[in-house]
Amino acid sequence: MIKRPTFAKRVLPTAVALGLLAPAGFSPAVLGQEADGLEEIVITGSRGRPRTVADSPVPVDVFSAEDLQDVSYTDTNDILRTLVPSFNLARQPISDGATFIRPAQLRGLPTDKTLVMINSKRRHRASLVSIGGSGTQNQDLATIPAAAIGSVEVLRDGASAQYGSDAIAGVINFQLKENNDGGSLSIQQGEYSEGDGESMTVNGNIGLPLGDDGFLSISGEWFEQDATSRGEQYCNSWFCVDPKLPGYNPNASYTKFTEDPTYQAGVPAANTGFGNVVQPWGEPDAERLSLFFNAGYQIDDDTEAYAFGSYMDSESDGSFFYRYPRNGTIELLREQDGGLYDPLEKYPGGFTPRFFGEQEDMSIVGGIRGEWNNGLTYDFSARHGENEIQYTLANTINPSQGRASQKSFRPGDLINEETQFQADFTYEMENEVLLAFGATYLDEAYEVVQGEPNSYAAGPHSLSDPFGFCDGNSPTAAGSAVIANGSTLNCADSDDPVYTVVGVGSNGFPGYSPQFSDKYERSSYALYADASKDVTDSLFLQGAIRYEDYDDFDSEVTYKLAAQLDLTDNMGLRGSIGTAFRAPTPGQQGTTNVSTRLPNGFPVATGLFPAGGPVAQALGASPLQPEKSDNFTLGFVASIGDLDLTVDAYLIDIEDRTNAVSTRDVSTDPTSGDAYQNFLKLDAAGVAGANSIGGVLYFANAFDTTTKGVDIVGTYPLTEVTNVMVAINYNKTEFDSDPSAYLNVEDEFDFENNLSDWRGVGTITHDINNLRLLARASYYGEWENSNRNPWPNIQKYDATWFIDLEAAYSFNESWRVTVGGRNVGDEYPEKDAIGDFCCGRTYSSGSYVDWQGAFYYGRVDYNF
Repeated sequence: MIKRPTFAKRVLPTAVALGLLAPAGFSPAVLGQEADGLEEIVITGSRGRPRTVADSPVPVDVFSAEDLQDVSYTDTNDILRTLVPSFNLARQPISDGATFIRPAQLRGLPTDKTLVMINSKRRHRASLVSIGGSGTQNQDLATIPAAAIGSVEVLRDGASAQYGSDAIAGVINFQLKENNDGGSLSIQQGEYSEGDGESMTVNGNIGLPLGDDGFLSISGEWFEQDATSRGEQYCNSWFCVDPKLPGYNPNASYTKFTEDPTYQAGVPAANTGFGNVVQPWGEPDAERLSLFFNAGYQIDDDTEAYAFGSYMDSESDGSFFYRYPRNGTIELLREQDGGLYDPLEKYPGGFTPRFFGEQEDMSIVGGIRGEWNNGLTYDFSARHGENEIQYTLANTINPSQGRASQKSFRPGDLINEETQFQADFTYEMENEVLLAFGATYLDEAYEVVQGEPNSYAAGPHSLSDPFGFCDGNSPTAAGSAVIANGSTLNCADSDDPVYTVVGVGSNGFPGYSPQFSDKYERSSYALYADASKDVTDSLFLQGAIRYEDYDDFDSEVTYKLAAQLDLTDNMGLRGSIGTAFRAPTPGQQGTTNVSTRLPNGFPVATGLFPAGGPVAQALGASPLQPEKSDNFTLGFVASIGDLDLTVDAYLIDIEDRTNAVSTRDVSTDPTSGDAYQNFLKLDAAGVAGANSIGGVLYFANAFDTTTKGVDIVGTYPLTEVTNVMVAINYNKTEFDSDPSAYLNVEDEFDFENNLSDWRGVGTITHDINNLRLLARASYYGEWENSNRNPWPNIQKYDATWFIDLEAAYSFNESWRVTVGGRNVGDEYPEKDAIGDFCCGRTYSSGSYVDWQGAFYYGRVDYNF
């Protein structure tokens, strides 16, 4: 009979267990042992015979459903960040779609270098492509409700030879619950100590029988969160909302607006609901509904059919940069009748664009697996996944349309689709070599859907003197006519509003025009083979090779060798060597974006254009190529009395790493050198509103890097009811080639120093009858940030400790009540001291160190 994948909780002080994750196609299973001193046995799917966790040749963390329940977060991203020190997660407000789908890292490498799977099948990507940094397009882990997860395996090792593209840093595999009866319901509510960010999560699971030999497990989650604000009132040298604030400059050009009672009365028009702060920095409003199902049916003793799938619908919104009067967007404009129009008529206090994202995500996977009479096992599967983001921009204008502009726009949608067919086989040969092999075919598509016309249209005020009123310093006939009707037009005055040029498109996020709306498609296929054998009683060897061919790139061959050598009954050495690669996604090759960024510490409209397109290539870009890596891991496992310890060192060399180039300045001033040449190139390429763009960037295979580090995981039972787990990660990434042709000095420094080298988490649990107490300490080491105006201008941030406390009381087997707090010490990272952040931002908002403060919550769990 085929045994369906199950996981038993490890009989160790904590829930961290290590085992070898099976290559694609077959789910691992765990045979639990009673608490009689025996170790948990891990079956590595059909790719390896049963092995104890101490025999794993590569490091894998295995977390059970109970471990996930011990984490107060309900977002799967945050759960992993809490449990795995080498997994880092950032909150990035005012970062377009990254406000809603957060970027993460494993072993210091971006999320797109970690493969995500569900039930050992590749998970489709979200449609968002980050517009800066490495331009990641990754899976959105927030779509996976915690109630659906039976266990999580985190493989901390390169695995492209086993799984294909993306698995440079490792693999995260979510095993769904397989219950055919019973279920659970959980309600959690909490709020930050600042009195904002109130959130509620309701999740549940129910198991149903599917005939006599099957199961249907259904899980769902509803999540709602209010926004937070951790910034200050907008007050900079160029504009200060409140003259009483310390940053107010009485000599600034815009002083009259801050002192004008009419303007002051209009400030709430720019407000977003956070007191008097016109530009909030914090977590966005969010609402999400996620549904998952997992099903299996035993057709006969040797055959099983299975299926699983998901649906998610979410909405979220956040703010962009505050637009103050006379900032290049809110300018006096000369209209067709010769009169004047001031956008302050629409927004008396200026405005803060509001960005809304509606995300819909669905997936379906089905297959059949079993074993033929000759001992050959098989797994035939197919999957399809889609993710769509629909954007809305409100509380803004299309400046170039003047008075005619609307205040809300639909700038377009992004859609990512993937369809994959896969066949996997295993066969145990007479010499006890376990051979695994298979093939896969993958279709990918990324679509940029055109926005509504007014979101990208160039109105009359995208040009100087749009109505032909002036001929040099003298009025034309049309100009003389409007002067005769009382117009104040003065063609001899270069500051007359007739010459004013403003931006094109919905301000903050211009819509996708026909020029940049397209569908990018590709297909690929792969063949792989994997062999493993216990060479002796103490030596295990494994080797894998994979051939992958993409129709938009050359083919790639990757390999991996892994070994485990038992030195004694209680200690063993393990290690691996291999190659890996990551093919640029269709989204990375096709995405385009014009948004407000701060390349020089000041908000300007900045355009991102596809590296393979005519605009970026006119600026010197080349089409993207795959990233390639060499991976090395060496470590040991040991059991010293009751202490279980694993130490694994790693080295990852990446060649041709994808990253956005530092923003190139753009200017219409002929004396501005390269900036003017960039404008001419944009204009020649037909970019609408090129004269209002202040910067441009694109993705490139910019440089080589070396990432090195070590993972240390230890578990120890202090007593029969008190358990301790400590996990520590050291990680450092450095350039292995000269990046100066792509990055400026500030971006170079921040790339190497913006992430803590050391990260750790320690958890202690103590049970007193029905009461369970938990304390967790999270450590973020020192890190640095720089500002090149002037250079060098570097701030060193001290290490930060966050303490979580929780108490859970079980009234019986069904009911449990939990209260707790995250970051109960209300710790924050240090505030900006080098002027690198403007516009009311006080913390490094893209930092991987949390800057929201203490959070307190209560939860009720019901199991049936």
